Amino acid sequence: MMSPDLLNQFASLVGKANAICNPAEMVGYLHEQRDLWTGKSAMVLRPASTVEVAAIMKLATATRTPIVPQSGNTGLVGGGVPFEAGNEILLSLDRMTKIVAVDAADNTMTVEAGVTLQAVQDAADAAGRLFPLSLASQGSCRIGGNLSTNAGGLNVLAYGNARDLCLGLEVVLPDGRIWNGLRKLRKDNTGYDLKNSFIGAEGTLGIITSAVLKLYPKPQSHETGFIAVPSPQAAVDLLSLMREMSGNRVVAFELMPRIGMDFTVKHMGITDPLTERPPWYALTELADPPEGCLEKILEVAMERGLVMDATLAQSESQRKALWNIREMMPESQKYEGGSIKHDVSVPVSKIPQFIAEATQAVKKFMPTARVMSFGHMGDGNMHFNVTQPIGMDKKQYLESWEGMNAAVFAVVHELGGSISAEHGIGRLKIGHMAKIKSSVELGMMQDVKRLYDPLNIMNPGKVIPL
Repeated sequence: MMSPDLLNQFASLVGKANAICNPAEMVGYLHEQRDLWTGKSAMVLRPASTVEVAAIMKLATATRTPIVPQSGNTGLVGGGVPFEAGNEILLSLDRMTKIVAVDAADNTMTVEAGVTLQAVQDAADAAGRLFPLSLASQGSCRIGGNLSTNAGGLNVLAYGNARDLCLGLEVVLPDGRIWNGLRKLRKDNTGYDLKNSFIGAEGTLGIITSAVLKLYPKPQSHETGFIAVPSPQAAVDLLSLMREMSGNRVVAFELMPRIGMDFTVKHMGITDPLTERPPWYALTELADPPEGCLEKILEVAMERGLVMDATLAQSESQRKALWNIREMMPESQKYEGGSIKHDVSVPVSKIPQFIAEATQAVKKFMPTARVMSFGHMGDGNMHFNVTQPIGMDKKQYLESWEGMNAAVFAVVHELGGSISAEHGIGRLKIGHMAKIKSSVELGMMQDVKRLYDPLNIMNPGKVIPL
């Protein structure tokens, strides 16, 4: 356990008001939102500047004190919460919330890592620009965490992951040095791209304190459709048709199952916008299309048997209402009991095969489990979630987590996919790294970790098995 003197030294770096030791005040920082873990920490530090973060890391290196960086604590793999031993200090970036600059001419925004995603979107909108990263948790997740986990979300199909939306970073290294890489350049071939070492590293190599983000012209119009489709294969074919006929203006394409709609209607006060009860739904959106483009696409799709029914948003309020259904769907699962979640990706063409084979594997493992597979079909990222059988005890069900993972991940591997499409590895999936990475690839990642963090004080026990 850390001595009172050492804790006082850390507290002095941010001021006692921003060094939390009271267990009751720490709860929000230590509790993982899916109830998988509740960690312990000797102290929660809330620095207000990069200089304060650097001072914390210098002291941490001198005293070999493990540090767990945290952004909005909305992660789903335990990467932002400490372990149960209580010998780590949690460093929260929730006071570093400055939007430093919005440059509409260069289409960039420079922000501190604690700015919420919603605040970034709003600042871009006020400047007549778009920051396209969009997540259900955007009101509470923060840019530092979005970059540290290489977040994806609804618009990856058109704009890419968080990695693709970042031009430069400022990072505090484990020894307290500050790397200022806040460049606005689109092209810079001057050696290694250091920023990508830290994007997706989940705080295991350093602490992102600021970032330069890419902005885009704000679309002037959207065409949004909520569509009934007979099968995942029909949805794949529909996506291909939409890209061809729209001139590649598809910015989002979400696949949702019957069971997901039933859960959402039952628990979230949502009304199904279609009169049919199809087995699958697609929610899709075009940006700046020719007028009536989506309607023409759907006419062709219906002739080909790809679409059973559809409704198109006639106003911005209707558009938001349709997207609200998709955003409410993950939340609706909570009311049905325990859910074992899989954030996976496979090639888009193999999504129908993945859903069929993974469902079969789950039913073989647990016949009465309820499969709810939905997500960002346009980029191959499916949230293959399995809800507990009706009447089963939640704790008993969640004890099946590893076995269920093994069944689903085996199918993912067979299809050349990834067991983590956008939520990261954290603590939840670290045990799978040796199974999914070759010895050469894992060794390279371990070498990078040792180079940046030789004392293993940066978020130890996460992402990389050492």
